[in-house]
Amino acid sequence: MSDNHDISILNSLIKTTLDSVKGFKEAAEDADAGRFTALFSEFATERSRVASQLQDEVQRLGGNPEDDSSLLAAAHRAFMNLKETLTGRDDRVIIEEVERGEDYIKGKFKTALEDDDLSSTTRSLIEQAFTSVRAGHDRVSALKHGTAQ
Repeated sequence: MSDNHDISILNSLIKTTLDSVKGFKEAAEDADAGRFTALFSEFATERSRVASQLQDEVQRLGGNPEDDSSLLAAAHRAFMNLKETLTGRDDRVIIEEVERGEDYIKGKFKTALEDDDLSSTTRSLIEQAFTSVRAGHDRVSALKHGTAQ
């Protein structure tokens, strides 16, 4: 239950959340005719808020919060760009990729909450953030199922 452990877990979640912000911004730009631009922009804004709260806690604990997304996210975006080139700007494909990212971030938060070494304060903050992440995941999942053909 050390601050260093909490900082490590929080920084991992921050990096993943920042990945999500970038993914939603990219999805907003790529969505056909802007049909989902406002929704994906809203998701990006919400994830930015979550990342900011996690960063504030890392600072409060005396750590240096992550402030950039991961290399994995950059690789995923490169794959998305290639896939988009091959398939065109298809909203269904974009939504499927967004949902894949949502599954990943949801899993990361669930795993963090299973960590018995987290302090109660950090666990509470992660639970609050997870409420937002889960809601976003569920909205994207519903969106995917609404556009399935």
